[in-house]
Amino acid sequence: MKLNTKNGFLLLVVLAAAFSRLIPHAPNFTPIGALALFGAAYFSRKSLALLVPALAIFLSSLVINNVVYQPESFVWMDINFPAQILAFGLIALMAFFSLKKINVKSVAMGSISASLIFFVITNFSVWITGGMYPMTFAGLLSCYEMAIPFFWNTLAGDLVYVTILFGAYEVVRRQVPALVYAKA
Repeated sequence: MKLNTKNGFLLLVVLAAAFSRLIPHAPNFTPIGALALFGAAYFSRKSLALLVPALAIFLSSLVINNVVYQPESFVWMDINFPAQILAFGLIALMAFFSLKKINVKSVAMGSISASLIFFVITNFSVWITGGMYPMTFAGLLSCYEMAIPFFWNTLAGDLVYVTILFGAYEVVRRQVPALVYAKA
């Protein structure tokens, strides 16, 4: 990947957003959905739209799992990490189609959709892998019901972070013309 002005700025924005997972925050008030939407909207190479934010999430998860939680042995990923990456990929895929025209409405709808995708996939993973809920339909419904408070934080986080990411990019893009014309 040739590091041009646009690539450098996009990488900086994605890494800064991923770093925000390391500062104290409400449960699930994170930039995961926003990163997927932002990457899909602005990286012209679709592989980068998936790879760069996913790598940022992976690296910040390594810090969270091993420095913040301080387990007895090194943790590469928690049991639900594959579901998080699947949700992240589906959010980006959805954004490839829904964010062809970037405006407040499409970004807001994408953010709401991202929150729903993340909620459905990750809580299914909690149910199927966790042992916290019975392996019945009632157990699955209970898992989703107990996760509703976290959904509101996810939605709020996605809406706040898409505002910050897309807003910052648009402000900087107007000040740095190279961001408009450079291929990422």
